[in-house]
Amino acid sequence: MTESNGRERTVPAGAGDAQAAGVRANDTTAFAEFRDEVERVWNENSAYWDEYMGEGNDFVNVLCWPVTEKFLAVEPGQNVLDIACGNGLTSRRLGRLGARVVAFDLAEGMIARAKRRTSAADGKIEFRVLDAGDEQGLLALGQERFDSALCNMALFDMAEIEPLFRNLYSLLKPGGCFVFSMVHPCFNQADATRYSEFEDRDGELITTYGVRVSRYMTPSMQRGLALRGQPTPQPYFHRPLDMLLNVGLKAGFVMNGIEERAFPATHPPGRHELGWGPNFSEIPPVIVFRLQRQ
Repeated sequence: MTESNGRERTVPAGAGDAQAAGVRANDTTAFAEFRDEVERVWNENSAYWDEYMGEGNDFVNVLCWPVTEKFLAVEPGQNVLDIACGNGLTSRRLGRLGARVVAFDLAEGMIARAKRRTSAADGKIEFRVLDAGDEQGLLALGQERFDSALCNMALFDMAEIEPLFRNLYSLLKPGGCFVFSMVHPCFNQADATRYSEFEDRDGELITTYGVRVSRYMTPSMQRGLALRGQPTPQPYFHRPLDMLLNVGLKAGFVMNGIEERAFPATHPPGRHELGWGPNFSEIPPVIVFRLQRQ
């Protein structure tokens, strides 16, 4: 399945199942007024998302995890922080690689689901309910405790990201890295629409697939149904790449890895012609970064 995945939004508001819209700000990446709504919505959606996602789908297995695993380069015994862990699918993968994992999520319902899915065979994993914007809660995890940190497809779910980047720098050991994947803000966001065009070109019938982008530079909050049938539309937050990365650079990180991820042309088609899949093999719906503490 290529259309959608847990905490990996692939049908943004403004395309497909879009509902409602628009708060915009020209000079900030923070939308603190939506923090409570984010917590409420993810608790309401936790059971549906967990049952839909299970242990991952094509977005996880094909796009995100191969690069994430490579960028993290986890060694047995390392301490890894899994941020906004959802139902714990990446936590369990890290644990099975031999990492000692501390995993947290804002939604108590998600953490309950994560604990339910996790067994001793998944390694050493400690789950906590914690808001990534809670500076005191983050610092209580332990300064210079972690060899690396992961945030898998969740930064765009966060009303504020500055507290996370600022405090994560001190949680990592010198030389530690922060790897995060996210929907590509250039191509997979509320104001980007996937399309197909059909033409008769000199007697040959050609279908062209692409993405039209009508807005990018302005940070925005939109509400959308990432999964068809989920109970409640969730807020998510578009930030252009320069604003997003400058938050990390200002915190002291250096970027030393980036990879844009698209489904290969040989990937099996999904249920919908315009769903992310082989028809869009030249357009990446996902981007992965690696930042390092000096």
